[in-house]
Amino acid sequence: MKRRLTRLTALAALCAALAGCGIRTTSVPVDAGAAPSRVPCELSAQEPAGEAASGVPLQVYLVCGAQLVSVDRTVRIPEERLSDRVRVAQTLLDELKKAPSDEERQAGFSTDVRESLTVAGARKGDPRDALRLSSQPEDLPTHALAQIVCTYADSAAAGPDRSVTLGGPSDDPVRGYQCTAALKARPESVLPTLGEIRPTR
Repeated sequence: MKRRLTRLTALAALCAALAGCGIRTTSVPVDAGAAPSRVPCELSAQEPAGEAASGVPLQVYLVCGAQLVSVDRTVRIPEERLSDRVRVAQTLLDELKKAPSDEERQAGFSTDVRESLTVAGARKGDPRDALRLSSQPEDLPTHALAQIVCTYADSAAAGPDRSVTLGGPSDDPVRGYQCTAALKARPESVLPTLGEIRPTR
């Protein structure tokens, strides 16, 4: 009997403590939202030094905090080659393949673009603004393809409407892709596509 009274007393004390904390139980699930990210995704503004100072400024999209964020890069490319779409596309791709710098990595940036990936110009029958990757676009990691599309869309590698026409090494028709705000926010989603673009006759 004494042991039972002791248990009842302890249970009553526990209930009183919980009530004093002001915590109420609820059967309704509460969504407090995603935990705030501690990744800054920001880089300090620095002037390029040495040979890079005379280079050409470009922007590439890297992955940071599960989103696509643009990063400034400076490359050495002759000005007369800036109108060469394939040269610009390969230069941008090379930048996407590079491991992020120490500062970029500390800020949370990464890249999913493979080191072996290359790009070539349109084949016979392709639209003039088409680019052919060395891998099928649909076979690339989703984040990698989103990085390429958004990087190309903001450059001379894009078409007149800022869309990006990509194909692979196979004979499959090229496809048109668009970089949207939704894609930048959720690069793991399906890329907005304009569908297959059949060879011209």
